[in-house]
Amino acid sequence: MEKNIPFRLREVVFSSSDPSVSKRLAMLVNTGKLRKIAPRIYTPNLTDDPAAIIRRNLFSIIGSLYPGAVLSHRSALEFQPTADGSLFLTYTYTKNIKLPGITLRFIQGPGRIDGDNPLSGELYASQLERALLENLQPSRKSGQELKTSPRAEIENRLEQVARLKGEAGLNDLRDKARFIAGQTGMEKEFARLNKIIGAMMASQPAQILSSPLAMARAFGHPFDPVRVELFETLFIALKRLEFADLPERNTSDTSFRNFAFFEAYFSNYIEGTEFELEEAMRIIETQAPLPSRNEDSHDILGTWKLVSNKDEMKITPENPDALLDILAFRHKVLLSARDSKNPGQFKDKNNRAGNTFFVDYTLVKGTLIKGFDYYMALTHPFARAAFMMFLISEVHPFLDGNGRIARVMMNAELVKNEQCKIIIPTVYRDDYMGALKRLSRQRDPAAYLRMLERAHRFSATIIGDRMAMMQDMLERSNAFKPHDEAQLIILD
Repeated sequence: MEKNIPFRLREVVFSSSDPSVSKRLAMLVNTGKLRKIAPRIYTPNLTDDPAAIIRRNLFSIIGSLYPGAVLSHRSALEFQPTADGSLFLTYTYTKNIKLPGITLRFIQGPGRIDGDNPLSGELYASQLERALLENLQPSRKSGQELKTSPRAEIENRLEQVARLKGEAGLNDLRDKARFIAGQTGMEKEFARLNKIIGAMMASQPAQILSSPLAMARAFGHPFDPVRVELFETLFIALKRLEFADLPERNTSDTSFRNFAFFEAYFSNYIEGTEFELEEAMRIIETQAPLPSRNEDSHDILGTWKLVSNKDEMKITPENPDALLDILAFRHKVLLSARDSKNPGQFKDKNNRAGNTFFVDYTLVKGTLIKGFDYYMALTHPFARAAFMMFLISEVHPFLDGNGRIARVMMNAELVKNEQCKIIIPTVYRDDYMGALKRLSRQRDPAAYLRMLERAHRFSATIIGDRMAMMQDMLERSNAFKPHDEAQLIILD
């Protein structure tokens, strides 16, 4: 089809054995309408750098000049030249061909087989199974000239298959690779691949693995690498900042319980479990649900039972297993009346909020465990609280109640260190949700930390042994108002 396109409309034009084409090319070069930028390659683009032109049209060039070539080895996984401009291809001979900005490194080997992917013209790319085998071949070169990807990257690609398709997907890949190995003479490479997959599925020793992702799967704790990178971003921001100490002023049992009531009330209200204040007070005072709203009432009661108990709120995890146990216990208390939400059990199917998809249910425990490493490296109570809240919120480990559990875990960090707890009032809901989304989607921790610090300063002003006094402070802070009617005020 491209042969029928006029030269002036093509950015690259190729020499030909056809005398009439060769004559026309020579005429266009002599009249300054074409220039030669590499052997057998011409362009009507008289201004751009030849290397840029080659790069833009690279696959088209290879498909035209080297028909039947197969993009292979590391290039079949990366689909771009290495940092030094190397691109690896399997062809009918072994040879390096230099073009402006690119070195085509041809390796003699089997041509296209069924399942290889067409790229441009007669250029193909090795299908995944073939590419993995190619990348397990020995290589005498080093650095950017190395034709194979690092072993850890091969393992990461396999882990991605397992994450998206499960062990059945890995087994399918292995079966297909076994067949391709017989076609291409890569039986030794298949033996290596088989050992890696076996190690990841715990049927072979895990010591042969080098990728943290693959090792985590082998030990039964696969994790979400994108979320772990996000946790690292928040961790770095927290380590670079200093935070104020805001000691707990509600030190009496009465004032602590009063604060806990409003903490539980708002934590449920911003999640959509809305009660009139008097109704919520009656539920807590009587320890009995409203007959018409049994499950919602128990949500308020469950939250209050956790956050009003000083001993419970002083418990924070000292190791990953403790984190999982604490989460499960508190979730069981919180959602005790919602059997359909599996209280105390980590989710067994995926969940989402709008366009936000949370961590895959098969990766929940592993992702929490990886996140825990960052948590343990933090020291300031506010930093730990901020990290813990985002960790639970982002993983969303349960079918329901994740936001409330995240805030309970956050405030436990503060109670243990005798710091003021944090309330997220109704008027501040959109600030809170917006900051969480910004961190989750744009990897910007600054807005999240500003939001939480402001909420902390506000919460430190809400004190009193009398419920009415505390309610008055909240009303003067606009805490009960919708976000579009008022702004949060921090009292002097």
